[in-house]
Amino acid sequence: MNIDLTGKLAIVTGSTEGIGFAIARGLADSGATVVVNGRTSARVDAAVARIGGTARGVVADLGDASGHDILLAAEPQADIVVSNLGIFQPADFFDTDDATWDRHWQVNVMAGVRLARSYLPGMEDRRWGRFLLLASESAFNIPVEMIHYGVSKTADVALARGLAKRMAGTGVTVNSVLPGPTLSEGVAAMLEDERASSGRPIEDVAADFVTTHRSSSILRRAATVEEVANMVVYLASPFASATTGAALRVDGGVIDTL
Repeated sequence: MNIDLTGKLAIVTGSTEGIGFAIARGLADSGATVVVNGRTSARVDAAVARIGGTARGVVADLGDASGHDILLAAEPQADIVVSNLGIFQPADFFDTDDATWDRHWQVNVMAGVRLARSYLPGMEDRRWGRFLLLASESAFNIPVEMIHYGVSKTADVALARGLAKRMAGTGVTVNSVLPGPTLSEGVAAMLEDERASSGRPIEDVAADFVTTHRSSSILRRAATVEEVANMVVYLASPFASATTGAALRVDGGVIDTL
């Protein structure tokens, strides 16, 4: 399968590292012109340089409406939008204040809502588009240590389904992607003390983390960011034209339902 996105403009939010960067690079490798997004010029510039080609960047914090307005002014239309930006913060439910709930809602949910409001109408006019929200296996396996995060990711799945129905018959597809434990830079940093003290490869340390903390995993290891990106690139392509309103899992089998 040769995915060719030549001539398509793709915006990937939160794409200076981790899953977002892997998605941006995967789309660029398939021929798309990619817009990288992050909160600092240094990180955006570095990511754009790593991708090369026609990639360009927009510095904007999409956790509020003013940051969204900056992105929209710089890139008023797109063929592919990947709402990848997200945050998580472990905290017991009874210690989680309104500000934490609101911050997760604004970044993990409302950033995607604003992107959909701004970019879906243009896709509909052109009769082609791909809109993707990065959710999580936590949307179904609500983590007791961060219920607020799980609720926000469940909302992303519901948002994608509702938007897909709203765009019915337009040639525009909307889907959510559910990664499981993934060996991103952030996860590697979290596990660095264990890696350093044990002297074991980071992949082995991550596999132990998965089997301990996500015991339902069938894969029994952390996914790579590229494995998650592969699903997104496929869904962004013409080959996925009959897939919409779906929640696609890249969770290694963590979600224990059929």
